[in-house]
Amino acid sequence: MRARLVIVDDEPITRLDIRDIVEQANYQVVGEAGDGFEAVETCQKERPDLVIMDIRMPLLDGLKAGKKVMDDQLTNGIIYLSAYSDDTDMQSANNIGAVGYLVKPLAERSLLTTITVGLAQSNRTKSLFEKMDFLSSKLEQRKVIERAKGVLMEENKLTEDAAYKMLRNLSMTKRCPMNDLAELIVMNA
Repeated sequence: MRARLVIVDDEPITRLDIRDIVEQANYQVVGEAGDGFEAVETCQKERPDLVIMDIRMPLLDGLKAGKKVMDDQLTNGIIYLSAYSDDTDMQSANNIGAVGYLVKPLAERSLLTTITVGLAQSNRTKSLFEKMDFLSSKLEQRKVIERAKGVLMEENKLTEDAAYKMLRNLSMTKRCPMNDLAELIVMNA
């Protein structure tokens, strides 16, 4: 599957140049935007793998738009473009979680290399977020089971081990996930 990109720059010619470069490299451009507001809207609609975004744009700059896009997890990564190699902009881009920063005028090879590295980094980040969500869900389930054990221990004067066995046996006989049973047990507790 080809990587899906959104290109954001207030200069239509620059967007066209970038589009030509990335499409020739077999990437799919799923959207373009001319300012930060359009960037956020396009990312909400398309959920691209990567965004290539200019920093200095009218209305809403790329840094503010990028922060919104990353905070809302609308993309896996952003490569920032700038006509300036400004330390403040670079630090802001880094704080947002940019996977790349290129200074204009763009060299085709640098852009494509940065996209390749950026996609790899953003895929790792996406994988970590998925693992984090999974583990967070499991932790919440475990907390509910622990509370249910506490309720069973108190109501039935059981040991912790006996309460767990009771919960497990109920789960098997009722053919219901243990977490679902635990939620029912703690519902009014």
